[in-house]
Amino acid sequence: MGEAEATAMLTESLGKLVLVKLKGGREVRGILRSFDQHLNIVLENAEELFPDKDPRSLGTIIVRGDNVVIVSPVSR
Repeated sequence: MGEAEATAMLTESLGKLVLVKLKGGREVRGILRSFDQHLNIVLENAEELFPDKDPRSLGTIIVRGDNVVIVSPVSR
């Protein structure tokens, strides 16, 4: 996927639920509010996900782009 396709996917996902996988294996999901060219991401109603327990509510967060491994739209 090229930069244009990635930007289009992120733009299309604005206001929608996304899953963000981070370096170190952490995963968060939330409503994508904004992003920039460095892949810094603002998530609203964010939750940290865990394999064996309930998600932890984080509220509105900024994820620094150099920590992002994957951003994926989530179908409800």
